[in-house]
Amino acid sequence: MSALNLILPIAKTHLLSKLKQTFIAALGVTFGIASYITLVSFMTGLNNMLDDLILNQTPHIHIYNEIEPSKTQPVERFDLYKNNFNVIHSIKPKLSQKKIHNAFPVIDYLKRDSNVLGALPQVNAQIFYMAGSIELGGNLSGINPLDEVKFFHFNDYVIKGSAQALNTTDNGILLGVGLADKMSLDLGDRLQVSTIHGDVFSLKIVGIYQSGVADIDNIQSYANLKTVQRILGETQNYVTDIKVKLRDIDQALPMSKTIEKQFNLTAVDLNTANAQFETGTTIRNLITYAVSITLLIVAGFGIYNILNMFIYEKMNDIAILKATGFSGSDVQLIFMCQAMIIGIVGGVLGLLIGYILTNIINQIPFNTEALPTVKTYPINFNYWFYVIGITFALVSTFMAGYLPSQKAKKIDPIKIIRGQ
Repeated sequence: MSALNLILPIAKTHLLSKLKQTFIAALGVTFGIASYITLVSFMTGLNNMLDDLILNQTPHIHIYNEIEPSKTQPVERFDLYKNNFNVIHSIKPKLSQKKIHNAFPVIDYLKRDSNVLGALPQVNAQIFYMAGSIELGGNLSGINPLDEVKFFHFNDYVIKGSAQALNTTDNGILLGVGLADKMSLDLGDRLQVSTIHGDVFSLKIVGIYQSGVADIDNIQSYANLKTVQRILGETQNYVTDIKVKLRDIDQALPMSKTIEKQFNLTAVDLNTANAQFETGTTIRNLITYAVSITLLIVAGFGIYNILNMFIYEKMNDIAILKATGFSGSDVQLIFMCQAMIIGIVGGVLGLLIGYILTNIINQIPFNTEALPTVKTYPINFNYWFYVIGITFALVSTFMAGYLPSQKAKKIDPIKIIRGQ
């Protein structure tokens, strides 16, 4: 302890005697860490916002009845042609129902799984929107509004009205913003919808919805599950789709395969449905961390160069220290202390500046028509970024100080004194 009490003042004196160089070295660490915190917080915040744009609207597992050609064609049912090589052209899809058989027992079974957060029924129907002389084709989805808000953050995409209004209004509809603009409709207006069979129903607009994807907003609308069942003339057990939200998204693929085998339904997991989206997210994260780490490494090289110069300028001091009884290890510890002081001061200032900059960015207005519910630039305030930043600052300054201090440790004081 007594040796350390003597070494620290010497390290402090060396740093203060070359205050400009010390300041520049600490500044390199400060801006390296501040840049890392700002960049990684902003980029991961942006990535999370883009991820949520997809994840909040896409179920982890989508269950439905796939329309596809029959695997066994009629000609293959005849014994005469069963063992022949049959070539069949222009195969048409088999006549099958969109309805999921025993949908609600299937939903109850899924909800009993500990990994399932929620299993939501949905009815999808192709309809025509009619307002005056305007008639547009689109899709109407019947949902349980409260469950959609709970599990899929549905209200985040409602720019007028509320999703809860669908729960209290039997003839209510929540219209896509693209449809509302094309037909000059707003909250409280009446809209007629027609099924593909020609049945016409009048609905009241209780909300305007904007997903951020124009192609969806131009055709999509939502109503209460019972309302869509009534429009289609179906019973209350009519369900065309089941949306499953899991606790562990990594279990989506194996669970979807199990559901397909168990219930003879098509089950598509999130990653399969959005393969290109996952690839884009991975590449963005890779670029973010690569650039961030590069900034920290550059700061480390700056410290190394400055400490190297310290040694050459402090040759006489090193010789005097060794001549007065300091060992090579003591001299090395002096320079290591200098490096760690620079790392700690620069790292803490870097974290502070990074936190201030990210808070400033988080207050900057982010105005875009595609995402009206996002008011400011997204920032990810993950405390692990700060832990990684200060750890890297200490590790990089330690490594940057170790090599020059090894050189100082081996200096022969007699050669330096004779050279004087």
